[in-house]
Amino acid sequence: MKDLLLRALDTARLRGATYADVRYVHITVQTIAVRDQRVEAVTSHESSGIGVRVIANGGWGFAASSRLDANEADMLAASAVRIARASSSVLREPVRLGDAMRVEGVYVTPVVRDPFLVPLEEKVGVLLAATREMRRVKQIAVAQAGTEIVRTEKIFASSEGSYTDQTLYETGCGMEATAVGEGEVQNRSYPSSIGRHQGTEGWEFAERYDLPGNAPRIAEEAAALLTAKQCPAGEFTVILDGSQTALQVHESCGHPVELDRVFGSEAAYAGTSFLTTDKLGSFRYGSDKVSIVADATILGGLGTFGYDDEGVPAQRGDIVRDGMFVGYLTSRETAARLGQRSSGAARASGWDRIPLIRMTNVNLEPGPWRLPELIADTDRGIYMQTNRSWSIDDRRLNFQFGTEIAWEIAGGKLGAMLKNATYTGMTPRFWASCDAVCGGPDWTVWGVPNCGKGQPEQAGHVGHGAAPARFRNVQVGRLR
Repeated sequence: MKDLLLRALDTARLRGATYADVRYVHITVQTIAVRDQRVEAVTSHESSGIGVRVIANGGWGFAASSRLDANEADMLAASAVRIARASSSVLREPVRLGDAMRVEGVYVTPVVRDPFLVPLEEKVGVLLAATREMRRVKQIAVAQAGTEIVRTEKIFASSEGSYTDQTLYETGCGMEATAVGEGEVQNRSYPSSIGRHQGTEGWEFAERYDLPGNAPRIAEEAAALLTAKQCPAGEFTVILDGSQTALQVHESCGHPVELDRVFGSEAAYAGTSFLTTDKLGSFRYGSDKVSIVADATILGGLGTFGYDDEGVPAQRGDIVRDGMFVGYLTSRETAARLGQRSSGAARASGWDRIPLIRMTNVNLEPGPWRLPELIADTDRGIYMQTNRSWSIDDRRLNFQFGTEIAWEIAGGKLGAMLKNATYTGMTPRFWASCDAVCGGPDWTVWGVPNCGKGQPEQAGHVGHGAAPARFRNVQVGRLR
């Protein structure tokens, strides 16, 4: 494989490329879906190929193929150069990558149990047990559970002398109980509501989240929501659970710091950003309790790796420090426009896609609180848990979120269960109202395996370290 990649680089240079890189990617995915004690699907698929990216005449060109032979490598490199020359005719300014980078290394995700070596019967058994436990509650009409495991092998080489080899493992799991009755439908999900929670770990990830052990609670909560009180409308102190805080970080913190959005090159699908470059270092993003980092090095995060898809080593960097906006997620090209070095955030969803700026693990740094203490410190408010819906404008300013379940807080104690809770806000004002963040065992790196961006769309796998957090004077409503 190394000879094939180096051949593509040589051909690109001979055809006139001033820079070239090539990626070989082999992805293996297994998914299992169970519904009401029936195995609905067990699927496994593999995909492999190479993508060649070049700069010629100051423009980008890219070509990819699933064929892995010398003739195809030559043809891809030549095609990428032709595309680059064509694209250069409409450039406002030539592409610049900053200082040359030569990086070499190997990275493998640490795993305790290789998920691909765990017997299929064991994996299916966990899911059947989870749905069986959920269906013991009579109001549950549908019980679903699933897992997904992924192995991604990547080799990267560049004309600057970089050569990296990495193997990334992911394990994800999730379940949902649907209760029907009283003229309505209510859902409860676990560990999160975006299909599954996922991390760069082995099967120990699924064992730790113990779907069968949590199934009775999830089912009972779904049933109880059918007769729960409607969430009141008004201005309240709100505590978000860790998974909801993670999604809040994703939508209102992670996306707006992607520098390609700021420069307008990512606008048609996912929107732009209110965090223009004049705000860097001078804009107050939130209260002094809010510090956010992008960290691709933390163990287990879905945005954890050894090297990004430009060969830049994984790193940790500040995004918001004590409430002040101090950093972006960048690629080599966008960082050079600010006179900086890349933050290592350029990633592609596969061999046939170009690298885009993607979140790594964009984490809200832990605070000193524990959740029981935070609730006890709140005289009147609402505790909201597990996302149900979300909406945010293309600049990432105005948003509305709904949660699956909520509870009244009165006199420092959890009270009645509430259903159909929503809250709204404007990003800087909302984060300015944050006066407490939990830490310790309450802090988790949540996985988002379905972050959409790009045209054609790429589904990014990203992470968010988060814990329950408190926000004052939040506008709360309810789903109609």
